[in-house]
Amino acid sequence: MAHAHGEHSHGAGADSRRLIVVLALLLAFMAVEVAVGVLAHSLALLSDAGHMVTDAGAIGFSLLALRLAARPAAGAMTFGFRRVEILSAQANGMTLVILAAFIAYEAIRRLFDPPHVHALAMLIVALAGVLVNVAAIWTLSGANRRSLNIEGSFQHLLTDTYGFIGTAIAAGVILASGFERADPLVSLLIAGLMIRSGASLLKASGRVFLEAAPEGLDPRTIGAALVGETGVVEVHDLHVWEVSSGFPALSAHVLVSPDRDCHDARRAMAAMLHERFGLDHTTLQVDHSASQLLEIAPPSAASEPR
Repeated sequence: MAHAHGEHSHGAGADSRRLIVVLALLLAFMAVEVAVGVLAHSLALLSDAGHMVTDAGAIGFSLLALRLAARPAAGAMTFGFRRVEILSAQANGMTLVILAAFIAYEAIRRLFDPPHVHALAMLIVALAGVLVNVAAIWTLSGANRRSLNIEGSFQHLLTDTYGFIGTAIAAGVILASGFERADPLVSLLIAGLMIRSGASLLKASGRVFLEAAPEGLDPRTIGAALVGETGVVEVHDLHVWEVSSGFPALSAHVLVSPDRDCHDARRAMAAMLHERFGLDHTTLQVDHSASQLLEIAPPSAASEPR
């Protein structure tokens, strides 16, 4: 168990270093983008910059979540702080959706009253943003993306990259044709991508908090596999849930035939759950099924004490 914790800590340390590099890249570029966005009057650039603010906040929260999740279980926290990663993913999803709503509102307003946009500056910054975000995505792609926490930061960066590509296209359209409504139209597209990513994160983190069975693990299939084991008579109170990303758990009450050894049955079922379903954290209560019921008759009148 200590060895597994050591591996988890080592992986978390590598992920933390990747997140720190990405955070430094984003903060440096964000300052440039805000300045140019204000000077160029580009909503697309400012919406990208706003998205980068949430990127930076998301990555900062992800770093904190990784540090907390690496702490060992102690006291009342019998699973440690591993579910903080899911809180981070949910916060990332919420910030994406909320920021997308603000961007969409402002974009619609600008469709009716488009300001003059300095398209050349917008194009240069957008192309630079694509390069910065591709570097950040490449850095983070080596991290553990099975973690919803890491995946949340990755989705922020991915939608930001799409946003910069869209901004560059809008700048090219404005330079070529003078159609300045291309800027708010691209902003609406960016908002749509942000809502899609945010909703996906909220759904995935919500499943964990509601203790739904992890994706790819069907409780009915697992129950049928348990019942199919030698000597198993009945399985009930079967629960399959996810403590945190990549940490599924199972508990069940199993009845076996009177001639079946309970301990041997438990070991066989645990091995099967590991091999077929990748379940390692299992709690199985195994009892013998009663072949005969003990009948207790009321005392006869003759035997009642006087």
